[in-house]
Amino acid sequence: MLRELHIRDLGVIEDATLPLDPGLTVVTGETGAGKTMVVTGLGLVLGGRADAGLVRAGRDEAVVEAALELDPLHPARARAAEAGAAADEDELLLARTVSATGRSRAHVGGRRAPIATLSDLAEQLVAVHGQADQWRLRRPAQHRMLLDTFGGEAVAGPLQQVAHLYTTWQEAKGELAELVEGERARLQEVELLTHQLEQIDAVDPQAGEDTELAREAELLGNAEDLRVGADRAHRLLSDPDSFSGDDVVGRIARAGDELSRIVGHDPRLAEVHGRLGELGVLAADVAGELSAYAADIEADPARLGVVQERRAALTDLTRRYGEDITAVLAHREGSRQRLLTLEGADARIEELSGHVDGLASDLGPALDRLTAARAAAAAALAETVEGELARLGMDRARVEIVVGARTDDGGVRLPGPEGERTVSADGADSVEIRVAANRGDPPRSVSKAASGGELSRIMLAIEVATAGSGRAQVPTFVFDEVDAGVGGRAALDVGARLAALARTSQVIVVTHLAQVAAHADRHLVVHKSHDQQVTSSDVRAVEGQDRLGELSRMMGGGDTEIGLTHARELLEQCRGTLSRPS
Repeated sequence: MLRELHIRDLGVIEDATLPLDPGLTVVTGETGAGKTMVVTGLGLVLGGRADAGLVRAGRDEAVVEAALELDPLHPARARAAEAGAAADEDELLLARTVSATGRSRAHVGGRRAPIATLSDLAEQLVAVHGQADQWRLRRPAQHRMLLDTFGGEAVAGPLQQVAHLYTTWQEAKGELAELVEGERARLQEVELLTHQLEQIDAVDPQAGEDTELAREAELLGNAEDLRVGADRAHRLLSDPDSFSGDDVVGRIARAGDELSRIVGHDPRLAEVHGRLGELGVLAADVAGELSAYAADIEADPARLGVVQERRAALTDLTRRYGEDITAVLAHREGSRQRLLTLEGADARIEELSGHVDGLASDLGPALDRLTAARAAAAAALAETVEGELARLGMDRARVEIVVGARTDDGGVRLPGPEGERTVSADGADSVEIRVAANRGDPPRSVSKAASGGELSRIMLAIEVATAGSGRAQVPTFVFDEVDAGVGGRAALDVGARLAALARTSQVIVVTHLAQVAAHADRHLVVHKSHDQQVTSSDVRAVEGQDRLGELSRMMGGGDTEIGLTHARELLEQCRGTLSRPS
């Protein structure tokens, strides 16, 4: 709900703050005081069209700010958060600035935002009903939404089923179209994957094989060098010819003999003698291993050719499908899985085709049930709105709510036994609210059949009817000119219906009738003052004697005792009306 509206330098209003409460708030004041500027300012902060002519003469800019209290789960909070507003704030602050040059700026939650963001939020928060602001009746989709709101669960159940079937049908159709349209690409991919798998399977690489073959190729390619080197090392250790008649092993042995003769003379040589013996054993072992290694090394050109050929085949695979054989094997496994998926597409296409046809068959009867529910709700809503209009001084008006076939371009064609029809997630129906101001006139679309004041009363009747269903679409309603052309008893009825709507929603009304203002929970008065050159207005709440004085002024009684008495009687009469059920 709206908590506060602050207006600065807009038209005749220099600086005014409107405190707003739940229930019914009326705004009154003398002609020319600036009552309309309140609605204009509210329209600006809700994304309405800006006009540099609205800026107060001699000022650089006009500013309108609105503080709103929102339920934590209200969808407008998410939209505001997208615009940068803090999600945890108790209040949502909206602001609109219009410069004298015509430039306009918007802020949401203290952050600069596009003007369109204000409009998006407005549609979820406030419905403004004035001669220039009947957006809910000018948009055909709103007629359907109003009817669905009134229909309650009787419409909501079939609508939910239609939405589910439609969404599932569209998703299945999309997947089917993607498979069918991608048939050529799918076949090409199957051919490519099959070729790749054939190449890899023909080589049949094994995990780690590239590393093992590299080691074997190194060995075979250097077999002669390895044999010669090992043989020479062996001879240097144990071939006497390599050391002019003596070898390393023999020399170590003789050194040991020498130490054994003298070790008894000095115990310190015992450790050295032991280590020398170990050295002799180790040298003999190494010499034996080198001899065996040299004997095992054998050059095998044929095997080397086989290894090199195999390595070349593996290298070709890694060049194509991965940095090593492990990556090649991973590619092969992934390709096999993808090939299974692609080769199963034909079966999936057949399955989806049947699924799409089945959903279309189910959707048809669900649409019929929704249409029937809407038709029943339409008859009831038309009767209810006619009753409300009779209370609002339009007892000769006739209301007709037509539920017909949808023809707009926003839907999808659904074939059926009786021909195609246009459908969407909200059904196959168009809804139009038609009104005839007099019984003999043909009903016409509500936005074309009524004057501004009548249009506001029609909208009030609709809002009261849908609010009675317990499913009002927005938390705040603003009415301007709702009492145009109304007086006497009808004016009291208009006020009573506004008060009835205010039991479930916040209602703000700009009025010039005391019979309407007397029903208010809060009464705000726009005061006009003059100096020698400039007219300015401000707004203040009135209570008690001040409120009686304003009601008396509105009835032409001024500050006279008779006028105040009449105002008191009117107030008591309205309070009695409010105490009775509507």
